[in-house]
Amino acid sequence: MHSAVLLIEFGSIILGLGLLGRFAARFRFSPIPLYLLSGLAFGEGGLLPLGASEEFVATGAEIGVILLLLMLGLEYTASDLVSNLKAHYPAGLVDCALNALPGAAAALLLGWGPVAAVVLAGVTWISSSGVIAKVLGDLGRVGNRETPVILSVLVLEDLAMAVYLPIVTALVAGVGLAAGSVTLAIALGVAGLVLFAAVRYGRVISRFVSSDDPEKLLLVVLGLTILVAGVAQQLQVSAAVGAFLVGIALSGEVAEGAHTLLSPLRDLFAAVFFVFFGLHTDPASIPPVLLPALALAVVTAATKIATGYWAARRSGISVKGRWRAGGALVARGEFSIVIAGLAVTAGVEPSLGPLATAYVLILVVVGPLTARYTEPLAAWWARRRTPHDHGTTEPLSEARTRTPVRD
Repeated sequence: MHSAVLLIEFGSIILGLGLLGRFAARFRFSPIPLYLLSGLAFGEGGLLPLGASEEFVATGAEIGVILLLLMLGLEYTASDLVSNLKAHYPAGLVDCALNALPGAAAALLLGWGPVAAVVLAGVTWISSSGVIAKVLGDLGRVGNRETPVILSVLVLEDLAMAVYLPIVTALVAGVGLAAGSVTLAIALGVAGLVLFAAVRYGRVISRFVSSDDPEKLLLVVLGLTILVAGVAQQLQVSAAVGAFLVGIALSGEVAEGAHTLLSPLRDLFAAVFFVFFGLHTDPASIPPVLLPALALAVVTAATKIATGYWAARRSGISVKGRWRAGGALVARGEFSIVIAGLAVTAGVEPSLGPLATAYVLILVVVGPLTARYTEPLAAWWARRRTPHDHGTTEPLSEARTRTPVRD
């Protein structure tokens, strides 16, 4: 009987997620808010709390986090990461300063303590790579000059996750300074070793994993990832970091084949993860933190726009491209929830989960709008503030010789 209830509940969850995804695709927006809302509806304090399938959903959610980070790692080679780090690290530092500090300050002002401050700093710092990539594709901006700048900022954030997640894991576990330092040293050592091996022996590793049979490739890559994630977690390093490093180590045809095979699994278990986070958030706990979440969303939307504008300006992009870069970086999503989930699981601060949920819901909806409208709004505001001299005209010779430039 218990097995039958589990299958009914879990089957209903998957079917509901599929329908929500189709609804979101029809109106061309991210399904993440709908997944979070569905978790709120069926979690503690919701309309119809689940019982039998909660433990199964928890396991699926953990696999979802692992696959999210694996797929992110597959997007980049180790050499790409190293070159991006060398060329664009000032933009990464500005990004961290402008967007992590508001989250940390908000947690301290709310009286949540230093551990919650570190966690909320990560929630407000990391943009959603998945949402931003989809928005850029929908808007036809993949070939724009500012797009490499946007991607460089996202890559630097992903690199920073390899250092940040072990720190958060140690803090929320309540380990001492010495143990936390050992954890961080292990994480950095493993990350450095994997990057070195990927640069030096990437072809050998990929050849070992490679297979012409899609079934065997899927099993080897998935099994290796979960194994490494488990070992990383056993060493008090985040399982997500282990999965990310596996993705970096794979390259070439293996990475492309694994990406194609694992994308549907990633989408399935990532959706389950968002539902699981919602299940552990009482809807009644969101209204008290809605105002702080809204204020934090407004502040960090502005700081992300400033980050993109500065990074694009540093790369010599035109003013229009700078505003587009800033607007594209606003969306927060999967990794903000991953970070908050670590603290929620450890019981760091009861209000942190609801605030992170409300914050992500706001910015995952607002993000695509800022990507689309920041540049035209900035142009409209500039026209209003700039006086026009209607009595002067452009010399005909200059008008004929000017070469149009694509922003």
